[in-house]
Amino acid sequence: MIDFELSEEQQMIRDSVGAFARDEIRPAARPADESGAIPAPLVAKAWQFGFVSGAIPEKFGGGGDARSAVTGAIIAEELGFGDLSIAIHVLAPRLFAFPIVEMGTDDQRAKYLKRFAGADFAAATAAVMEPRFDYDLSALQVSAKRDGGGFVLNGGKCYVPLAAESEWMLVYAATDAAKGFAGVDGFIVPRGAAGVTISEREKNMGLKALATYEVTLKDCRVGADARVGGDKGIDFSRLMSQSRVALGALGVGVMNAAFEYARDYAKERKAFGVPIATKQAIAFILADMAIEIDAARLLVWEAAFKLDKGGDGLKESYLAKNYVAQSALKVTDNGVQVLGGHGYIREHPVEMWLRNARGFSAIDGIATV
Repeated sequence: MIDFELSEEQQMIRDSVGAFARDEIRPAARPADESGAIPAPLVAKAWQFGFVSGAIPEKFGGGGDARSAVTGAIIAEELGFGDLSIAIHVLAPRLFAFPIVEMGTDDQRAKYLKRFAGADFAAATAAVMEPRFDYDLSALQVSAKRDGGGFVLNGGKCYVPLAAESEWMLVYAATDAAKGFAGVDGFIVPRGAAGVTISEREKNMGLKALATYEVTLKDCRVGADARVGGDKGIDFSRLMSQSRVALGALGVGVMNAAFEYARDYAKERKAFGVPIATKQAIAFILADMAIEIDAARLLVWEAAFKLDKGGDGLKESYLAKNYVAQSALKVTDNGVQVLGGHGYIREHPVEMWLRNARGFSAIDGIATV
């Protein structure tokens, strides 16, 4: 039985992160989008919430909290409500730290996790997506071949957040392409490793404040100890389910931002002496937006619940992410429609949310719960 009643702790987290998103992130969103830069003080303040350090075991200096995909989804939704670019930036270190917490060896946990329990933001990331038209999570073409006591990585990745500033990058590569998800492993690649080339920053339609890069690996050699999980490896399917839940939750946050802004605008904007929210056409659009948000949130929470119960959540997370990719575009476009001509100008944030929402159908693996 699924219980949609949040625990007292989850409600407190939702309230505190939501307040931070409204009061701190939202005002910084437009300047960040225009300049392409996220203020370091804002990132530092977000780090103090313990979005990463909270899940680090106590013996490595972290909070030792039990990870919950549902709680992670709640956090991602609230941050996405503030701004998608800033949300992905502040959560990016999870892409490296959380797989090691869950699936790394004892030596890997001891070597890397302490850095994420400190007081300062620790930039780290993961490289999942590949720059090709037939990109498929279950058929990665970046390869990792055994060579003596280590591995040699070859291939290209794209849309890697914070790649240029990250201390470590977790590169997902196929060690046995015939096995699909089961044939993928994660490899820890330090900054400056030989054979790694990071391109100039990508220029994207949306998410302009988020620094993303293409990464090329040419005969990049790593030791056997760089393979996350050692000989046991990782559960790549589960990791990607966690990512899809995060992306779905972020999308719900963007949708909710567009809905609330359009709703409030419609209540204040008058035509022929009455608020346009009283017009049936506008009221129906707003109602449809609210329905889409609730439907998307329930799909995300169902997938998160499945993960928390130990399931792989593969089907549920796939459905949630795909639904959000469609509904986020629809809801944010409706937000622009409600504002009419005002929705197309940068004076209002709805056009930014529409550009950001367009990315959900194209991005994978750049967030996790």
